[in-house]
Amino acid sequence: MELFTPDFGLIFWMFIAFGILFLILWKFAWPVILKSVDSRAELIDKGVEYAQAAKEQLDNARQQAETYLNEARRQQADMLREADKMKTQIIEQARNEAQAEAQKVMDNAKLQIQQQQKEARQQFRNQVSDFALQIAGKIVNRQMQQDKAQDKLVDSLLDEIEKNN
Repeated sequence: MELFTPDFGLIFWMFIAFGILFLILWKFAWPVILKSVDSRAELIDKGVEYAQAAKEQLDNARQQAETYLNEARRQQADMLREADKMKTQIIEQARNEAQAEAQKVMDNAKLQIQQQQKEARQQFRNQVSDFALQIAGKIVNRQMQQDKAQDKLVDSLLDEIEKNN
């Protein structure tokens, strides 16, 4: 049973050994342990500060990215509006040019038609006058000997034809 109940001398020397060990540890080991704990705490604090700074930078970067995205979206919308405006202007300009060209073609066609009508009338008039002169010449040649009388008759016949047309 001595194993379970230590002797007074053993306890005394155990306390002395513990006290010496405690003093040695307190004098030499404890400052090193506290220094390493403090440096570890300082390292953790720096890590926390670095993490907070990184988080702030990340938040700032996100805000800047959002600002840039919003600006890009606004510029894109402006460009789309400008492109749509230009498209509308180009279509309107093309429509106006097409209308002007169509009007020009129509006016040109009208002028050509009028010119052709004039030419046709003139040809018709020349042909009619030639036929009339030939017919009148044959009929009147016997009756009229003077050229002035023939011209007067032709003019009066042409006047009658113009009145009928």
